Amino acid sequence: MTLFEVLFATGIASFVLAGVCSLYFYSYRAFAAQLNYVEMDQDSHRALDRMSQQIRQVKAMTAFTTNQLTFTDFDDQTLAFVYNPTNKTLFRRKGGESEVLLSGCDSLAFSIFQRNPVAGKYDQYPTADVATAKLIQVQWLCSRKLFANSQFNTESMQSAKIVIRQN
Repeated sequence: MTLFEVLFATGIASFVLAGVCSLYFYSYRAFAAQLNYVEMDQDSHRALDRMSQQIRQVKAMTAFTTNQLTFTDFDDQTLAFVYNPTNKTLFRRKGGESEVLLSGCDSLAFSIFQRNPVAGKYDQYPTADVATAKLIQVQWLCSRKLFANSQFNTESMQSAKIVIRQN
C-alpha cells in the first residue's frame, strides 16, 4: 500500500465516522424529545382524569377564579383545584391535604359555563356564575427542559370540558 492509498482510506473512514456520529447524536436528541413529549402527555392525562373524576361528583361550586375552583364535595368537605403560576403547579386541596396534580405548567386557566348549549351554534355555552355553573373548561400549557442547556420541549395546549353531574 502506498501513502496515498492510506490517506485516501483514512479520509473516507473519517467521513463515514462523522456521518455515523452525527446520526447518533441526532437520533439521541430526537428520542429524548419524543420521550419528553410522551411523559408530559401522560402527566396531563393523569391530572385531567383525576380532576374530571372528582369534579363530576361534586355537589356544587362555591367559588371561582381563573386560577382556582372551589367546590362542596359529595361528602360535604371543601375541594379545591388551585393553579400557582409562581411554582407552575396545579394542585388539589381537600381536608387540609394538598396533592400536586401537574407541574411545569406555564399557563392554566379555568372557565365556567352553563350546561345548556346556545341554539343554532355548535359547542357554544352561555357564561355562568358560581350558582349556575355546570360546565368547567380547563386549558393549560406545560413545558420542561430537554437537556441541561436552554432547549425546551413545549407541549401543545391541552383543553377539556367537564360537566358537573350533581344538581
